[in-house]
Amino acid sequence: MGGYSEAEIAQFGLTFGVGAFMLYMVFIIIQLARESKAGKFGTFVLFLALGVGLLGFAIKGVVKWWLGAE
Repeated sequence: MGGYSEAEIAQFGLTFGVGAFMLYMVFIIIQLARESKAGKFGTFVLFLALGVGLLGFAIKGVVKWWLGAE
């Protein structure tokens, strides 16, 4: 398919697809805070509770890259 192997397409999809999904999740958290009229502290708590999972997933990828593990 266009000179790319299946592994290259899968890696591209994982890299950019998961990144786009994570940005969409941030958008969902922002919308949730707006619709619930959470205020500054409530928005902080929402990002703390829901954003920690996203942050942990991103950090895991960085640590794997840093250690050179596949």
